[in-house]
Amino acid sequence: MTPAIDAPVTIQTVRASQRDAAIMILTAAFASDPVARWVYPDAAGYLAGFPSFVRAFAGRAFTHNTAFLTGSAAALWLPPGVEPDAEALVACVQQTVPPAMQPELFGLMETMSRFHPSEPHWYLPMIGADPVYQGIGLGSALLAHTLELCDRERLPAYLESTNPRNIRLYERHGFVPTGVIGHGASPRMTAMLRRPRPVTSSTGLMR
Repeated sequence: MTPAIDAPVTIQTVRASQRDAAIMILTAAFASDPVARWVYPDAAGYLAGFPSFVRAFAGRAFTHNTAFLTGSAAALWLPPGVEPDAEALVACVQQTVPPAMQPELFGLMETMSRFHPSEPHWYLPMIGADPVYQGIGLGSALLAHTLELCDRERLPAYLESTNPRNIRLYERHGFVPTGVIGHGASPRMTAMLRRPRPVTSSTGLMR
């Protein structure tokens, strides 16, 4: 049975002591993700390697205080001007991904980089909920939390949907598909961009 939300959702910035917990939530959330399991098809390899991948790919959200947690769901955002740690990412792939998979994965990551907006934007490399708590609005609450900031700053937000099932959720929050990303035999991802929405001030005027 899926738990219900019986209290208002509280979103907090991930503290240093909570980083491992957030990464474990994301590891559980992506356990059946098409792209994650293409990279790590073996269960033991996935559990051993994916946490390191999260740290390399999205870990700078922790150091910039743009990693957010609510219950058993987490979102790691990279603010404008901040990118994944390329050096750590290469090392992670070389150490944890099967050698035969590495050339295609590097090719996929290069293709991903070409889809990013050239203008300043917020990037969402990772968001997910523990499967036990999926479908009750935690992911939606996490999205809304940072998208409000994007609107206030009048900046776009960008993500790649690695699972087709999540596209409708992102569309409800204003994201629009901008292309299909793939390389070789990789599962296809959907590039999605959200333009900032007008913000209503306390006087009721749009700004």
